[in-house]
Amino acid sequence: KRLGAIVSATDVRSATKEQVESLGGTFVMVESEESGDAAGGYAKEMSDEYKRAQAALVAEHIKKQDIVITTALIPGRPAPELVSEEMVKTMKPGSVLVDLAVERGGNCPLSEAGKRVQKHGVLLIGDVNVAAQLSVDASALYAKNLLNFITPLIDKETKALAIDWEDEIITGTCLTKDGQVVHPSFREGGN
Repeated sequence: KRLGAIVSATDVRSATKEQVESLGGTFVMVESEESGDAAGGYAKEMSDEYKRAQAALVAEHIKKQDIVITTALIPGRPAPELVSEEMVKTMKPGSVLVDLAVERGGNCPLSEAGKRVQKHGVLLIGDVNVAAQLSVDASALYAKNLLNFITPLIDKETKALAIDWEDEIITGTCLTKDGQVVHPSFREGGN
């Protein structure tokens, strides 16, 4: 989103709506009384009626997307099919579908584990063990975030510590000051 992307996401779990919106995305959801929340933050198996409604919703939205990333998994079961071949056919030429569930059968039947293939003008990425590919980039991102966090703490001219106690990043990350717990979440009775 911060790089200019228009982001939308869907999930059967209600908690995901707040998470998506807190990052500036649009949450696309099936209008239903049925809850997809299961123990431990996992999604539960949904009814056939819900699945049909979700497929129709995804089919309508997928036509407009440049990139689609699927991640749906159900513990101990094959990945559910979320994006059919018919849906892929409606995607814009040059679109990309990244199937992060490909190792468990995939959320799209056209995805192939360990391969990047073109089908109906869409690039389907079926990379396996994606987490292992991210360590270098994740480390660089973490280092950059740390640098961006500590740089404002130092006065550019004197090179001395100069903390702006009113800065929202400081107030949001400072736990203690002058021997007192100052962060609301950590004070006695905090959330």
